[in-house]
Amino acid sequence: MAMTLRLTDTEQDALRERAEAEGISMQEAARRAVREFVNHGQHRDRVGAAAKLITDKHADALRRLGE
Repeated sequence: MAMTLRLTDTEQDALRERAEAEGISMQEAARRAVREFVNHGQHRDRVGAAAKLITDKHADALRRLGE
């Protein structure tokens, strides 16, 4: 799927500099950033779900520890 990414001049300059430093194209740098953003969000969702599972399962023990 193709898309247009509109960046400010400052963002484009920063992306170009970072891509050059990594030895990759600006497109590859942007694709990596998208993958990292998605992976980070998915990880945050999994951690949140696990924390909820633990707190729900052990709510009584956690309540007693707080007393």
